Order: sequence, then C-alpha cells, then structure tokens
Amino acid sequence: MLSQYLYISTAPTLPREEVDAILAASARNNPARGITGLLLFNGRNFLQLLEGEEGEVAALMNTITADPRHSGVSVLDRRSVATRACPDWAMNRVMIAESIDSRREALERDLPQGLDPEVRKMIVNFAVLN
Repeated sequence: MLSQYLYISTAPTLPREEVDAILAASARNNPARGITGLLLFNGRNFLQLLEGEEGEVAALMNTITADPRHSGVSVLDRRSVATRACPDWAMNRVMIAESIDSRREALERDLPQGLDPEVRKMIVNFAVLN
C-alpha cells in the first residue's frame, strides 16, 4: 500500500532560484526513494503532495519539517492509496496562473486526473485563495 501526504508550509522570503533548486534536488533524489508528487508555490506558501511507500514518505516529511527554509509545516491530508496520482512526476511544479480568474481553469487542466476529488479540491482552493 502506498501513502499520500498533502502539506502546506510558509516560506515568505524564499527566492525563486531556491524554489528551482528544491525542485531540481527533488527530481534528482525522489526516483531512488520511489517518491512522486507535485509542488505549488505562491511566493509565500508551499503546498506539496508526496506519494510513495509509507516509510520513505514519512522520512521525507521529517526532513521537510526540519528544513529551515520554511516554517509552519502542517499536514492537511494523509491517506493510504492503492495507486499513485502522479506516477510519472518525480516532483512536478504546478504553476499557479497570475490571474486569479484563470487559476481554477488552469489547475483543473494541469492537475493529474487520478487525484482524489477531496485532495484536488484542497489544492485548487489553496491556489485560488492565495
């Protein structure tokens, strides 16, 4: 059985280059750990979906929680899943459209179809409200 975690954190002073470096490190390291997922960053907050074997995802969550580049890590959802929602994404950055009006439409188009409707709603709400 696989586990899926959805968390939010705050990083108001993190420059775009650092976010890009986090994504590059994730894309490099996650395949060996069997972790897939997606990341949204609105310039102040992260929302990240992680999925993989429970031990691997829990260990990564411990690393993320201890990372000084952000604070206030809060798990919004944690569940066992039969299949991955993001099987081909070692870590994909889902871009948040500049226009609030177009965010929902863009996310509905770009988010993986396999996402649980409740998880999808939390992700879209994060993007639309921020």
